[in-house]
Amino acid sequence: MKSKLLLTLAATLLASTSAMAANLVVATQNLPAYIDPGKDHSNSGSQVQVNAFDPLIQKDYTQPTPTFSPGLATKWEQTSPTELVVTLREGVKFHDGATMTADDVVFSFLRIIDEVTPEFGSIKKQFFSNFEKVEAIDSKTVRFTTLKPEPLFETLLNAQQGYVIPKAYVMGLTGDPQVAEVSDFEAFGLKPVGTGPYRITAFQPGETVVYEKFAEHYGEAAPLDRVELRRIAEMATRLTALANGEVDIITNVPPDQLATIEANPALKVEGNVTPLFHLVFFNTENPRLADKKLRQALSHAIDRDLLNEALWLGKAVVPSTHTYPQYGALYMPELKTFEYDLEKAKALLAESNYDGKPIRFDTDAVYYTNGLLAAQAIKEMWGAIGVELNLNVDPKWTGNDADMETRNWSNPMYFADPAGSYGTMWSPTGARITSSSWKPSAEYTAMWERFRYSTDVAERKAAYAEIMAYVKEEAPFVLLYQPYESYGLSKNVEWKPLPGHIPYVLDFRAGAIAVND
Repeated sequence: MKSKLLLTLAATLLASTSAMAANLVVATQNLPAYIDPGKDHSNSGSQVQVNAFDPLIQKDYTQPTPTFSPGLATKWEQTSPTELVVTLREGVKFHDGATMTADDVVFSFLRIIDEVTPEFGSIKKQFFSNFEKVEAIDSKTVRFTTLKPEPLFETLLNAQQGYVIPKAYVMGLTGDPQVAEVSDFEAFGLKPVGTGPYRITAFQPGETVVYEKFAEHYGEAAPLDRVELRRIAEMATRLTALANGEVDIITNVPPDQLATIEANPALKVEGNVTPLFHLVFFNTENPRLADKKLRQALSHAIDRDLLNEALWLGKAVVPSTHTYPQYGALYMPELKTFEYDLEKAKALLAESNYDGKPIRFDTDAVYYTNGLLAAQAIKEMWGAIGVELNLNVDPKWTGNDADMETRNWSNPMYFADPAGSYGTMWSPTGARITSSSWKPSAEYTAMWERFRYSTDVAERKAAYAEIMAYVKEEAPFVLLYQPYESYGLSKNVEWKPLPGHIPYVLDFRAGAIAVND
């Protein structure tokens, strides 16, 4: 009788323990001003989307190269080189209780294709410029039609920018509920609703995001009951919060702080080489940077291996060209696009039209890990060839300013293909070209067309090699490194960045995280 009572008490205790809320608090360096996967491609925004939204086509994020699987779509068929038909999962619920239909899918993509706001227009140019139509065949079937043959249908329907949002909810936020107004999308960015395993229950732009488990998610249940993201911009304050147990994870830990975390027995470190390049780009439309010999000189003068050793303790990856292992068959490290050569830099500078005046270099003090330190080091390196750098530290984005001369930036891999990283910035419809910091030739556009729309891998590789040779000659930018981004964690948290994600994603879905007692 006594043993039976003890067993009953133990079972009751176990049940009550398992029912206790599993909560997580994460301190981030930055958070976005709005949450809308279709409008955003920022590093800060990339952190927050995956928990609350779903794509039509999922993939295995534990692997660097894509293996696709059903998401909001249960099956898909490419019926012609320019058409893909998807069959939607039935019974999927949005966080507001509405059931997802084909109209929601069409709505989610047409706001981008129709360029309803400038932000959507930017996303279209970088991701969906080939998409012509998205049509509902019936309530659970959608047809995508492109202008040219599309070798990347699955990849693009997995991208964050194609996550599905609820049409009726968005249109009912402001004004006429029968019309999709710009104000509706602005309001949605502050009160987002998706289909993911977590719903967003609180959002303070740039400061906090709160997720709570969504019980009606169609897939595996969220492993946590509540997750709070807090912006703590200062590294020292993030470290203190982690050490004091105020937060469970901190982001953007520079290498020189890793030993501090590892010395604490209650803490640990996780990290990975991020599929993103830190780079320096030049405003070739500014008369002072119009001479490609000057740009070549500045590129050759940057000792990127030294930057890696000094700033990343050798953990970063210094690339020979614009390529990632995640590209699979299109991974091309044999190309030599960027090289350090101090003597060549001096010779090119002497041949250039450099006027001897300081060159303005813009940077944000905290947006990129080690961004300011890298800029300060580059100042010394350019000084070694006789070019003075005027460092302009400003949180304001200046990349589109006509008087901007050069600045650092990041170029993430938004999906695992050169079009999803190089192309989003440097294709004819990419951000840097449409923002008029570089205007390549008609021949370049033809190279890109051959690369982007060919369905033959060998032809795509040959065209991409031509593009990289053109970049080497024109020097519109220089890649610095793939940073090694580190995270500090409480010892009881099992989490690490997954290699199949785009940079900075904080994935707390099933299988990605566990919190131990």
